[in-house]
Amino acid sequence: MDDMVPNGVVADSIPGVRWQKASASNPFDNCVEVARLAAGEVAFRNSRFPAGPALVFTREELVAFLDGAKKGEFDGMTV
Repeated sequence: MDDMVPNGVVADSIPGVRWQKASASNPFDNCVEVARLAAGEVAFRNSRFPAGPALVFTREELVAFLDGAKKGEFDGMTV
């Protein structure tokens, strides 16, 4: 598909997207922002580095990740 955005593209160069962050984000903008892309993918970026790379996932990849998170599959990770 021609309108697919490649992984690693400069996040703030993706045209026509609205970046959104969680309301629980801290006041220093240390958060992950997401944007829905035209071809149906979802892009992620680090709010501290808006001109950094965007990670782009298909809807199916994101659904699988969220399902795993809800099931506690990543609970053993330390922060």
